Amino acid sequence: MDKEHLNNLRHSCAHLLAAAVRSIWPSAQNAIGPSIDDGFYQDFDMGEVKISEADFETIEDKMRGILKTWDDFSIHEVPVEQAKKDFAWNAYKSELIDEFATAGKMITETRQGDFLDLCKGGHLEKPKDEIKHFKLLSVAGAYWRGNEKNKMLTRIYGTCFFSKQELYDYLQMMEEAKKRDHRKLGKELGLFVTSDLVGPGMPLYTPKGTIVRAEIINYSRELNTKIGFEEVHTPNINKAELFKMSGHYDKYKDDMLMVKSHYSDEEYYLKPMNCPQHTQIYASQMRSYRDLPIRFSDFANLYRDERPGELSGLTRLRCFCQDDGHAFCREDQLEQEFGNVLRVIKEALATYGLIYWIRLSLRDPAQMDKFLGDDATWEKAEATLRKLMSQNNITCKEAIGDAAFYGPKMDIVATDSLGREWQISTIQLDMQMPGRFGLTYTDADGTEKTPVMIHRALVGSPERFMAILIEHYAGAFPVWLSPVQVMLAAVSEKHADGARKLAEEFKLAGIRVEVDDANESIGKKVRNAAKQKIPYIVVVGDRELEGGEWTVRVRGQEEQIKMSKNEFVEKVKKEITERS
Repeated sequence: MDKEHLNNLRHSCAHLLAAAVRSIWPSAQNAIGPSIDDGFYQDFDMGEVKISEADFETIEDKMRGILKTWDDFSIHEVPVEQAKKDFAWNAYKSELIDEFATAGKMITETRQGDFLDLCKGGHLEKPKDEIKHFKLLSVAGAYWRGNEKNKMLTRIYGTCFFSKQELYDYLQMMEEAKKRDHRKLGKELGLFVTSDLVGPGMPLYTPKGTIVRAEIINYSRELNTKIGFEEVHTPNINKAELFKMSGHYDKYKDDMLMVKSHYSDEEYYLKPMNCPQHTQIYASQMRSYRDLPIRFSDFANLYRDERPGELSGLTRLRCFCQDDGHAFCREDQLEQEFGNVLRVIKEALATYGLIYWIRLSLRDPAQMDKFLGDDATWEKAEATLRKLMSQNNITCKEAIGDAAFYGPKMDIVATDSLGREWQISTIQLDMQMPGRFGLTYTDADGTEKTPVMIHRALVGSPERFMAILIEHYAGAFPVWLSPVQVMLAAVSEKHADGARKLAEEFKLAGIRVEVDDANESIGKKVRNAAKQKIPYIVVVGDRELEGGEWTVRVRGQEEQIKMSKNEFVEKVKKEITERS
């Protein structure tokens, strides 16, 4: 079934949900109810009524009853006055009607059975026959139009499929996703915490969480070095003038956090991206064609003023970093630079065990107010990126309107172990910003030329990628990423000193190790280590301390392995070095 038909099914089901809720609670005001990637939602102003998941069965039964009367969706255009009269009881529809009228848009109403709604279309032709397999999933708060200054509405999420099996498979996946939720596992594994005093979207990483984050960053650093990127470090706070010149001030200002100074009236912002600062390092000295390409990487913190309702664990933050990089190059160097970045991105995703597909994100010519530059520059940039992708035998899906505001981009969308998709890596072609900052190099013939800028991220934000990996691995990180790689469980108090001495040997070998010398049974110590998803557990008793053969418990494996201490150390070191 095509995507449009599935979206129509889910959008139709959102209308059905609105009809059911209004039938049960006539004072409820339904706001918007779009289809989304995995289903749909519908927002309501419920007044004093509090809806919970305990109400879902009642609502679903009402939906099934109403559906019997829905033979079709009847859509018709009405005058503004008529629409205002029809929805005078609904403050949210009335607000939309006024906006549509001011913008000169037509007002369309849809009627199915005896339920009237305001909608532009995108429905099933025969809802009674096609809406069969749906499920309400959760309830949450959501500000009207996503603005925290507006009223908090009740948002009910649901999903709908054409077949019973698809719905069953999805619900099973959702159950598994709950078990893997990085917010739940992050707490259980002691990786990060949050604090109301620190603020939303700004997690605090524990020693264990810092290890995972650092390993992700260090691996990206290694890959950067492979392809000639040199690391720089740039300030978190910058004058507004920098962002005015880059274009962020005009196109991105609403997502930026302003900083106030007690001693200056100048505007300052926390930076949302590193690229403007990197232009200033480039501009700090004269550049020759022989100097290019010049490549900078940067792991400085970035800040974005995300709406509170959109913040989620580590996947949507206000403070984070990126394995960011920018290459300034000549046009004849684009093919090699693009190929080099693509090669290490593929290497990284293979190491992490992620499969992926590629999206070509282009501008929307009908909404050029969202993008910088003229048609000619955009046409050249898009044609160049298409050529680079063709030279690398890349097949892709196109996404009109998803380009960065300064240029087209190739995005890599990874699929995790549950089949969920995450946009992570990106390579972006920028023929706008170098010119805006007056960046030049002296070419072989002595003339001044403007370099092309490549923006790229290997796995994106390490914090967000950490969340993806927690869920992808269900918290059972591969050895090289695990905060604790080996647990040494002392059989009794008399073995504790020996276990601690062994731990020092492991640490000298570059292995992260902990000793459990608590006054508890070995069984409990092993269970505790297993709950922490530690890759290897060794019970340390007389035999192990006297140089005998070791018995090693391997995570996720019933059968234990036997080997000498030295063989075990070399095995773990090899897995760390090879990131296997």
